[in-house]
Amino acid sequence: MYLLTRLQKAKQLKMNKIGLIIQREYLTRVRKKSFLVMSILGPFLIAGLMMLILWMGMAENDNQKLLVIDDLRPAFSAIVKKSDSKLAFEYVDITLEQGKMMLLESNYTAVLHIPHNILHANTAQLFFEKQPSIMVQRHIENKVESIVESLKLKQYQIDKDDFYSVKTNFKLNTIRFKETGEEEEVTYEKALVGFVFSLFIYLFIFLYGVQVMRGVIEEKTSRIVEIIISSVKPFELMLGKIIGVAMVGLTQFLIWTILTFAAVNVGQSVLFDINYGTQNLSSMQMTTEMAKELKTDKEFSTKDVISPDNILFRINWPLMLGMFLFYFLGGYLLYSALFAAVGAIVDNETDTQQFIVPISLPLILAYAMSSIIIQNPDGPAAFWFSIIPFTSPVVMVVRIAMGVGAGAIWEILLSMLLLIITFIGVTWFAGRIYRVGILMYGKKASYKEIWKWLRH
Repeated sequence: MYLLTRLQKAKQLKMNKIGLIIQREYLTRVRKKSFLVMSILGPFLIAGLMMLILWMGMAENDNQKLLVIDDLRPAFSAIVKKSDSKLAFEYVDITLEQGKMMLLESNYTAVLHIPHNILHANTAQLFFEKQPSIMVQRHIENKVESIVESLKLKQYQIDKDDFYSVKTNFKLNTIRFKETGEEEEVTYEKALVGFVFSLFIYLFIFLYGVQVMRGVIEEKTSRIVEIIISSVKPFELMLGKIIGVAMVGLTQFLIWTILTFAAVNVGQSVLFDINYGTQNLSSMQMTTEMAKELKTDKEFSTKDVISPDNILFRINWPLMLGMFLFYFLGGYLLYSALFAAVGAIVDNETDTQQFIVPISLPLILAYAMSSIIIQNPDGPAAFWFSIIPFTSPVVMVVRIAMGVGAGAIWEILLSMLLLIITFIGVTWFAGRIYRVGILMYGKKASYKEIWKWLRH
């Protein structure tokens, strides 16, 4: 009984020491001004950058003035009536070569060439010096398309109303049928959500894994670690440091998620109101079909926001958030143990490259493969990359967002189990390297020496 009590007290004392280390690592970092500043300003910087990129992609520096050369003259003369404040058409009777020369010597921004076979080829040519944005190109296409449709309807003597009543936009809905009888729609919008989650995991593993490494190097070079390990074991110190920094990462991620989501939504609403307000939309010349689609979209946006078809309601958010937290923590703990071992091996950051590169390669490969796996989430590559612990934190989140295949729940469970087992094993190996390397100074460790430390 006495021995059992002593063991319980020793275990409690050990946990108290790890708890103190965790508290120290957490409070030391969250109290820094840099943490507070980046936690508040970071989301707004990210949202601002996203909005800036979006705005620069949509905005045009100059109004477009197009010279229209029609080989079927005067078939497309009506395009002049489709000019607006941003896009002006001038219909002229000259050759294409003359038009090209005028482009170089006048204030025209582009030459639109309507070939004689446009009704069969459904293509035209746009010559320019300074390339217009994709939005302007789509705008031009829509205006030309409306005239092409009218000419074809007239050619085949088809009434316009009859044509649009029978014209069909076909869409194939992909639905996974599970053994339980449950049906689940698979869309690429879901993959985008998973890709964003995996990106966060990828970035935060690197960001906070490197923080663990730098903390170890700092304590090692300042010799403060010699005092610390007189009271705690090296493994306890490493474990406490890893968990403490993980809590810092979760705190900052929570703040970033809330503020970024709010800032992006507000910025996006303002930006689209400016660029796609009622006045701007009314100035666009659209085909009858486009007008119908726009009307449908407007009705959806104002009346059916809570529709179950909305992407926000087609994502299993409790599952996604739960899996994100698990794979975020699992991936971070796995890689941070390796980063802690690297910090114990070297004396400064300049010597870390030879060790960081092989450690980082699986994670980089997983992120690169995510875009490919989206195309085939149930293929062999997706399976193995989501099972291997060094790549599963990034890849499995994408697969879960898209939905797992029939009977594939065991894949998630196997992936989670292997990640836990691998973390424990890697932490044990990293602890053996850490306990020797943390007290080694002035000598670069080779892979051969590291192997000796593992066997020691």
